[in-house]
Amino acid sequence: MGINFEYQDGQTPLDEEEKEGLLITTITTRAELDEFEQLNIQKAIEWTLIRKFKSDKVLTEGFIKELHYRMFGDTWAWAGKFRNTNKNLGVDYFKVSVELRNLLDDTRFWVDKAIYPPNEIAIRFKHRIVSIHCFANGNGRHSRLLGDIIIEHLFKLPVYSWGSSNLIKADQSRKFYLTAIRVADKGDIEPLINFARS
Repeated sequence: MGINFEYQDGQTPLDEEEKEGLLITTITTRAELDEFEQLNIQKAIEWTLIRKFKSDKVLTEGFIKELHYRMFGDTWAWAGKFRNTNKNLGVDYFKVSVELRNLLDDTRFWVDKAIYPPNEIAIRFKHRIVSIHCFANGNGRHSRLLGDIIIEHLFKLPVYSWGSSNLIKADQSRKFYLTAIRVADKGDIEPLINFARS
């Protein structure tokens, strides 16, 4: 295909096979790709707004894959399928299913036993799923939408503002977001919760 996308800090590079999974052959730049993906993501958001989801639906591997497909299925042939290569982030690709199952089990326990407050449950889930890095790309956007679904559908609280930014462009909000992610990697989830509500 020959398209050379430039990746910003925190984005996952695609290998050549994954780039070949681009369904729209007229896309030639990163900006065009971002725009098309955003249209696809907007359709997925609208899908979440017209449904009511419970934890027994949301906290499943099937839902995780379906949401990713709905977000990127018009753009990428591999949307909704776990990655089959290692990346610069995340667990080894062959551990994705096991790590996700552990996260889903942990989250069901957190919800059932009210281990953490609702915002902390949603953001802990968001942080862990993005660190697993289930898919070849789109993990950050996918994890943020999952955080929104958990807080809205499971806890009946408003969705997050995520710094009032789409977090795609290298701006101040993205820097704050990536810093909060790195702090959460070290065990302090509070800055990421605060950023999500900023």
